[in-house]
Amino acid sequence: MVRRAREMASAAGDSSVDPGIKEMNETWKGAIACLGVALLFLMTIGVLYWQVVDKPHTNWVLRGQVSGLAWDRRSLSFSLMSLSQDKTFAHIDARHLPNRGVTLLNNLCWFNTTRFCYIWDGVAELQVSLDTANQSVAECYRVEWTPLHCKVALKDCFSMANVSWYGGGSMQFQYWPLNNANINSQPFIISDLHDTPMGYGSVLERYFLGSTVCFSAPLEHRLPLWTSHRVADTALRLEHNLKMLSRKLKHYRLGEGVMDLCEQSTLLLSAEGQGTLQLQNAYRGLRQLRLSITLSPFTTIDSRHFQTTLQEGREHLWLRLPSTANGSQGPLLMKWRGRFAVKLNISDEEAQGWFIEQVRSLQRRVDVNYITLEVGVGSPYLWQAQHHSCRLCGDEYINQFALLAQKLGNATIISAATRAAHLPMFVRMVPRQSDWSYAGLKGLIPSVLHYSLLGYSFFIPDAIGGSLTNGFLADEELFIRWLQVVTFLPVMSFSTPPWVFGETWIVNVTRSYIHRHQAFVVPLLLKYAAEWSSLGHPVFRPLWWISPSDPSTFIINDEFLIGDEVLVAPVTEPGKVHRDIYLPGNGYQWKDVNTAQVFDGGTLLEEYPVALADVAVFIRQKSQDLPFTESQQATPHA
Repeated sequence: MVRRAREMASAAGDSSVDPGIKEMNETWKGAIACLGVALLFLMTIGVLYWQVVDKPHTNWVLRGQVSGLAWDRRSLSFSLMSLSQDKTFAHIDARHLPNRGVTLLNNLCWFNTTRFCYIWDGVAELQVSLDTANQSVAECYRVEWTPLHCKVALKDCFSMANVSWYGGGSMQFQYWPLNNANINSQPFIISDLHDTPMGYGSVLERYFLGSTVCFSAPLEHRLPLWTSHRVADTALRLEHNLKMLSRKLKHYRLGEGVMDLCEQSTLLLSAEGQGTLQLQNAYRGLRQLRLSITLSPFTTIDSRHFQTTLQEGREHLWLRLPSTANGSQGPLLMKWRGRFAVKLNISDEEAQGWFIEQVRSLQRRVDVNYITLEVGVGSPYLWQAQHHSCRLCGDEYINQFALLAQKLGNATIISAATRAAHLPMFVRMVPRQSDWSYAGLKGLIPSVLHYSLLGYSFFIPDAIGGSLTNGFLADEELFIRWLQVVTFLPVMSFSTPPWVFGETWIVNVTRSYIHRHQAFVVPLLLKYAAEWSSLGHPVFRPLWWISPSDPSTFIINDEFLIGDEVLVAPVTEPGKVHRDIYLPGNGYQWKDVNTAQVFDGGTLLEEYPVALADVAVFIRQKSQDLPFTESQQATPHA
């Protein structure tokens, strides 16, 4: 027992070292545990720091190939920027909307990778869509705001600070850029500028372009258009006008021309009777003239066409008031050109076919070369037929009428257009005042740039000297300077003939510019029409098109480019035979076609001489230092 007890004591004594070792091991474990807690604490601090201080404050909600839409959680706004975030193109600040204080957004269109949807409950809905159809050329985003309550009025505001803005709708006082324009708050639709002088004119697109944005149909040969100040009221008077113009063009050797008939004269030509038949035969004998007729969707209630449709029970061809409990209403009555008329129901396929057949019938009876379609805008009566349906709301009638005009072929001119820049037709510019103001000559070049930037490179400018005048233009200088601008546009249109001034030199200058238009300008337009068709680049371009990083080009509104190779700088101030001319493009060289002088790009030519009979035209030199003449440059490439 004693021995066993000693052994046990000895064992106990031997094992007395073990508890010490075990206690040391627990200490290390405690230290490691403390270290883990410290690391966890540091990680928590790091996460909190990252959340509060160092976390990227942008979350991508849409991504394209080179750009995307990001949500800024600090400013609670959207930014359209490059994927590298080194360039911001635009901000969308949702002002005066409920601030939810969230840092991440819930995309209600999460299943659609090209669309972002968000809702402020009971207030508004935002949709931003990325157009992937032409991403190889440009990335386009469509921003749509929708009010969710009848008392909510949404408004888009654009900052004018340090940015030049272009686009939107044409105006009577056309400015380039838009920053200096004073536009009243109004519906963004096409209006009749005669009734609404401060409204929007014949071309309007929901497209605006700021200077912070970077940019990485066959044209038919057009003869000069001639219009008569005095509207013919009889077939005999119209025949006299046609013969007189043909004789004048031949006598003054001004070449062939196109007589542009107004709607009233067109009705005289299309009417039935012996006088009309004599008029048609007389026109066929005039070799100097071609013919452009004007039609509209309006038909007077005393016309044969309208009476026939009533007799055939086809009242649905015309716009009507909404149906009532007692039955359908008759055609909607409105005024057109001072007479009571009805308007074509453009949403009805049978009505469209009927209208096209009327045009084709007139073309078969008379040798018509061009057709102008006067759509008619700003009719207060039209809203009565539209309030029950949105098929023709806003400018939808104008858009549908342009689609109808497309079926008539390339030789079609339309008086107003929206969402129709892709259609092969000409658009008639708004009438201009016969003066030197921005409503007259000074606003012509800004209008050219405005139309082209919206995609309408093929247009009919207003008559030389302006058409908003009584009788012929009396200012010889204004006529010449206006003539010089129009020479470089798609069509030359005359309302005041050059012979009314009684000066032989004015007729000679007019003849030389008509020849210049046909020999030099038309081939250029054909060349750049192909580029417009394939790439969408406008034919007429602002100077910043080739110098996008040169701020001085953003506000130049009295020069324009044809393509990238011809610069036109007309005189638009009265009594001036000098003007400042800026030549864009560092590294470019420009040659004056009048003097053969060559200048470097990025140069301002101060008080450059431009005589009354001249217009300053510069051609961009090729890289080789070769002789470069206007006739050589006019030849289009195959």
